[in-house]
Amino acid sequence: MTNTLKNRLLVGGFLVLLFLCYKFAIAGTFALKSEYAALVKEQKIFENTPKQMALLKKKQQYYDSLLTKYKIGGTSLQNNLLNTVTTFSKANNLQVIDFLEPHVFSEKSLQVNTYSFTVEGHFNAILQLIYTLEQRTKYGEVISVLYEKKKNYRRGTSYLQATIVLQSFESMASK
Repeated sequence: MTNTLKNRLLVGGFLVLLFLCYKFAIAGTFALKSEYAALVKEQKIFENTPKQMALLKKKQQYYDSLLTKYKIGGTSLQNNLLNTVTTFSKANNLQVIDFLEPHVFSEKSLQVNTYSFTVEGHFNAILQLIYTLEQRTKYGEVISVLYEKKKNYRRGTSYLQATIVLQSFESMASK
């Protein structure tokens, strides 16, 4: 055998040996290293789970307190609004004369609900109702109030009626 053939066989054998080492030893090490990195990432996620659960429970309690504070139940906004107006009317000597179906229309990504209702009673009581609807409950904003002084000709008395228009916005993405 000549030296050049020996050198070629030596280099070829070295390359084959290098390939086999990579295939059986180094490639397995890289695979185990990537698996280890994935497991460490999962471990970090699971370490934060109790903290996230506690944070979510606090958020739930906060949102429940908001629902209780603003008297928003599990029923529709129209039902809650009617319940609030009726309760307030009974307590403040008002009469609910009319409560119309909401006018609903969509504008861009919002759904606009407009509720209209009529109450009868004293001016101060009606003003307190409007204040309660806007400030103490978060049903929407009062966009119009129409006061009308009417006369009952049979009894010869006058009374005040107010038509209140309340508008609320809902995101269409939440539906």
